[in-house]
Amino acid sequence: MEYWKVHWHHDYDREPIVIYSEVGPDGYETRKIQEHRDGKILRSDASHESREIGLSEIPVGDIKDVAAQAEFSAFLISRADFDAAWKQARYP
Repeated sequence: MEYWKVHWHHDYDREPIVIYSEVGPDGYETRKIQEHRDGKILRSDASHESREIGLSEIPVGDIKDVAAQAEFSAFLISRADFDAAWKQARYP
């Protein structure tokens, strides 16, 4: 597993500003967390998806490709850091 933290630099009120992803060896997300500008922190897994948050339907690719895009700051984090964020989030 890889654990990603991605800051999305934008001005959209309804979109998340930080996205955490747990990525399996096949490149698919298995868990996701989204932090919003208004303080809302949502989480999703294969059993809990909504129109507000869901797992990617395609493999997410390489984190280096995400980090290379100007609108994102992306880096790997530890499982412990991901799990700490997971505990703060809620299902929609």
